[in-house]
Amino acid sequence: MTRNNRYAISLVLALAVIGAAAYYWRQSGDNRQAYRLAKVDRGSITAAVSATGTLNPVVSVQVGSQVSGQVQEINVDYNSQVKKDQLIARINPDSFMLRVNQAMADLDAARATVMTQRANVAVLQAELARTGINLADAQRDLDRNKMLIEKNFISKAVLDKAQAVFDATGQQVKSAQAQLAVGESQVRNGEAQVKQREAQLAQAKVDLDRTMIRAPVDGIVVKKSVEPGQTVAASLQAPELFVIAQDLREMQVETSIDEAEVGRVRVGQAATFTVDSFPGRTFSGMVSQVRKAAQVVQNVVTYIAVIATSNADLSLFPGMTANVRIIVDTRDNALRIPNAALRFRPAGASDARDAGAPSKDTKDKGSQGGQGSQGEAARERLTKELDLNAEQQAKVEVISNETRDKIRALGADDPAERRRQVERLRSESRARIAELLTPEQRARYEAMGAARRSAGVSSGRVWVLDAQGRPKAVAVRTGLTDGTYSEQVSGEVTEGVQLITGTVEQGKGKAQPAGGPRFGF
Repeated sequence: MTRNNRYAISLVLALAVIGAAAYYWRQSGDNRQAYRLAKVDRGSITAAVSATGTLNPVVSVQVGSQVSGQVQEINVDYNSQVKKDQLIARINPDSFMLRVNQAMADLDAARATVMTQRANVAVLQAELARTGINLADAQRDLDRNKMLIEKNFISKAVLDKAQAVFDATGQQVKSAQAQLAVGESQVRNGEAQVKQREAQLAQAKVDLDRTMIRAPVDGIVVKKSVEPGQTVAASLQAPELFVIAQDLREMQVETSIDEAEVGRVRVGQAATFTVDSFPGRTFSGMVSQVRKAAQVVQNVVTYIAVIATSNADLSLFPGMTANVRIIVDTRDNALRIPNAALRFRPAGASDARDAGAPSKDTKDKGSQGGQGSQGEAARERLTKELDLNAEQQAKVEVISNETRDKIRALGADDPAERRRQVERLRSESRARIAELLTPEQRARYEAMGAARRSAGVSSGRVWVLDAQGRPKAVAVRTGLTDGTYSEQVSGEVTEGVQLITGTVEQGKGKAQPAGGPRFGF
């Protein structure tokens, strides 16, 4: 083999070694794990409830007909401005006018009958007076005959005849009185019939007046359901002829809120909404009512929240679909943790929801570190916000330490049972702390608890890189969230810390989330 051949073979071997080394270096470099990071910062967090609703007038009046008949004329159309008591339609009044005339004739006949009966009563009264005079004359004649018979001037037969005349005249008086009573009763019956006929006449006039359909309120006609010549039938309920919106400058959005979200909605909360007719334009409003009547559609339970809004330029129409966003709470200058960091879990890590239950080999360390620091932070917050004195601070510390020791002593065999026991111990601790407070402090303490519950405080876990570039878990407690960021209520994460939000395969430029979506934080 010549010298040149040996040089050529050596050069080929050297190039092969360099190529293999470069390939190995490139392959090992491509497989190195890198992480996508996000910084913890401070800013505002706004929690909102999103839903859809329908725009409606605040007051919408359905105008119907209380009588049946053929529509003779229509005086308004869609979008017509109307005033209260304005004539907007008329039903053919011919049959109703005939009823009025008939009722008037019946009333006149009843009144004539009463006049006749009253005249008859007058005749009966005169007859009663005449029989009364006859009775008095018979009484005098009887008394005179009694005197004469005592002196034996007349016979007993004459006295008996006078007595008979007196008795007969008395019965005539009773008969006249009975006839007078009957006549008076007939007069009262006739007067009652007059009142009945008057009522029938008034009803006929009311029905005649109802043939004229008038606007019940000032407003605008938003719906018209009849045309001239159409027949309407008012039987069990009045048929709808028109719908009048009282004032379209003030409207409301009837929003369907899911039962899982309705507990966060309160009267007075600000809201914004958009409609498809005006893309890019946002309208504002306020929650004016949360109705407690449940709406169940296909086993989905929703509740109606009414959003009051202004429509000064009349750009919004009734019936439009609104995409509503109700602002339920806000935090200014909150320590914000990206939600992607809360969802991240490196390969082989346990579920983030179990972060509150430390493993056996780190139980003591986690209890002394995480729980201790969280308890100290909670006591500092209580001391600051409730203005606790030295004695109260000492007692609160004792209660906190006792509760912490009891939680440490709980077993971890059944996580669900452990969580129930932890919640029971914390409830007892809160009750003992409340007993130490003054009435003013207790009111603020209960308000803090209510705010904490409404914010949905929950435990979570985020990951940071240690000195060797490996993921390290940090326990946090989060509160208010806007879907992108969550407020840190307590924990060891500080502003500016870089949190892991995902993984990146080097050389390919694709981010991997390295963990499924996390719910319930």
